[in-house]
Amino acid sequence: MKLLDNARGNIAEGFCLVKSCDARTSKNGKVYLDLTLSDNGGDISAKFWDYIPETHGIFESGSVIKVRGVITEWQGSPQLKVERIRRRTDEDVVDMSELVAAAPVSPDGMYGSILTFAKSFRNAELSKIVVYLLEKNREALLVAPAAMRMHHAYMGGILYHTSAILSAAKGVCAAYPFLDCELVYAGVILHDLAKTKELEYSEVGVPSGYTVWGNLIGHLVGGAIEIEKAADICGTSAELRIKLQHIILSHHGVPEFGSPVAPMFPEAEVVSSLDDLDATLFQMLKAMSETNPGEMTQRVFGLDRKLYNHGKDGEYLPKI
Repeated sequence: MKLLDNARGNIAEGFCLVKSCDARTSKNGKVYLDLTLSDNGGDISAKFWDYIPETHGIFESGSVIKVRGVITEWQGSPQLKVERIRRRTDEDVVDMSELVAAAPVSPDGMYGSILTFAKSFRNAELSKIVVYLLEKNREALLVAPAAMRMHHAYMGGILYHTSAILSAAKGVCAAYPFLDCELVYAGVILHDLAKTKELEYSEVGVPSGYTVWGNLIGHLVGGAIEIEKAADICGTSAELRIKLQHIILSHHGVPEFGSPVAPMFPEAEVVSSLDDLDATLFQMLKAMSETNPGEMTQRVFGLDRKLYNHGKDGEYLPKI
C-alpha cells in the first residue's frame, strides 16, 4: 500500500479511500472504529481507538480521508493504529489516480474489444444475445469490480477478469477442436455479468458490500434470469438459452461455492475451470508481489495456504 510505502519510520500519513468503516465496542466497553483503508497500492486494516461518535461520526465507504497513524502488526499483517483522521476538504489537492485501484488496461478498450469479438461470432443467434447483454450493461461494466476482496476488486475488475479468461479460452479451444468455441466464448463473456447488480460499489469502483438482490439471489441465479429475459427479447432458441443458463449456474463448480449444479457438458467445464484458474492466479500474484523473492507469503485467505515467491518477474496483464 502506498500509504505505507511513503511512511517515515513507522509513522504513515496521507490520503486514502475508506473501503469499510464500522463502529465496534471493545471488551472494556469503549467504542472504536474498525476500518479498511485503501489506495491504488492495496488495502490495510486500521483501528481508531480514540473515536468519539459525536465528533467523528461514521466515514462512508468510498469517501476520501486523511489519516495519520502508527504502523503496527496484527496476526502477521500490517495494521494502522490511527491517531488522527479527517474527511477531505475542498482545499485539499488529491490525485485520485493515486487512491483508486483500477484495472491496468482501459475499461473502454477492454469493453470495445470484447464487444467487437462478440459481434464477429459466426453463430448469429449467439452473437445477438451476447451483444445485446453487453450493450445493455455497458455503463456498469466500465466501473464494476469483480468481487468484494478475493480477486479483481477494483474499477473495471469484471472486464479485466473476463478479458483474461477469454484469452485463455482461445488457447483451450485451439487445443481441443471438438469444443463449440463460440459457446465457450459466450459463457466467458456472460458468466459474471450479473455481478454489476450483485455488488455495491462507488462511482470509482470501490466495493462496499452486497446489494439486497445480491444477497437474496446472487449473480449465478440472477445471471440465468437475465439470460431468460434477454432470450425472450432476442428470440433465442430454447436449446441455446438453456445451455447459456447452465454455464452461468454451474461456473462455480460445486454447491460449496454456490453452483446448484456441476458443469454437465465440456464447454461449461471449460468456463468453470478457467474462471477458477484466473481468480487463483490473481490471488497468487498479488500475495507474491507483497513478499520479497525467496520468502513465503502470509497465508492467503482465499487459497488457504502460504505461497513461495520464487522471484519470477512479471505482472498480471492478460492479453485482450
